[in-house]
Amino acid sequence: MTDQELEQARRRKWRLEGPPLTSAEEAQEFLESVGLCLMHAQKDAPPLPVFAGAAPGGDANSPTPAVFAIQLLRRRQAFEARIFGDNVLLLAASVFPYFYALTGDHNPQLETGVAARAGKLSRLAADTYASIRKQGAATKAALRADLGGEPSGTALDRALAELWSRLLITRVDYTPAQGASWDALYRWAPEVVKQGIGLSVAESLSGLVSRYLDAVIAAQPGEVESFFSLFVPRSRVKETVNALLAAREVSFCTVGRRTLLQLTPRPEEAAHPRAHPRPYARMRRATGAWKKAAP
Repeated sequence: MTDQELEQARRRKWRLEGPPLTSAEEAQEFLESVGLCLMHAQKDAPPLPVFAGAAPGGDANSPTPAVFAIQLLRRRQAFEARIFGDNVLLLAASVFPYFYALTGDHNPQLETGVAARAGKLSRLAADTYASIRKQGAATKAALRADLGGEPSGTALDRALAELWSRLLITRVDYTPAQGASWDALYRWAPEVVKQGIGLSVAESLSGLVSRYLDAVIAAQPGEVESFFSLFVPRSRVKETVNALLAAREVSFCTVGRRTLLQLTPRPEEAAHPRAHPRPYARMRRATGAWKKAAP
């Protein structure tokens, strides 16, 4: 494979060629096909599909990427994680439990007062979380009213970002008039949280590395490590890649003058190159491979 062929393969998979997405159904299908993608392009990010590239919007027949994303969030077909400032990582519903296992709180119904005293949450974040748990999905205006109107908008934004980064809350809706609505993730998507809590870090990381390589076609080892080091130690990523290589779930390929990682081609996939494997198929094989390869 040449560098140009890799670029063309990514453009096809990332829907940067051909007609853009025009419906929530197409958007959901695209997200499931790549597993995870950035909402907007990020100059300093490792290779990743970009949702706004596949759904640029801009006319009456094609809503904006933000509108598509909200539709998927409302249907629980997509979940968000904030990793690059205001840019978000969109994850398909089938992939999110693996991500939750890496970054989510395994005690999402924690007592907020105890969490604040233990230094797990700031006082305002703990109070905000208690308010959301009490009243259900709430906007910033509703939260400020329940908290007595004392926190400033900036302080409340910091508290919400703190809770969001730990996946204790999630954005469940948005309207131009009222802004975002937030709810406790364990209440909004209990099955997803339950699945995530039941996965080990090794299982979830090996599955996510496989899905990442499927999404980008092939990537340099350093690019894989750079992306996943945002969530886990880089040494853990190297260990996972080595386990997948040992189990032959992942293999090296030459692209131009570079040696990249790719998912090891399967005979059934070679026979039907256009058929995308079921969302969990590769992840199940990858997690099984980890168990066999791990000491």
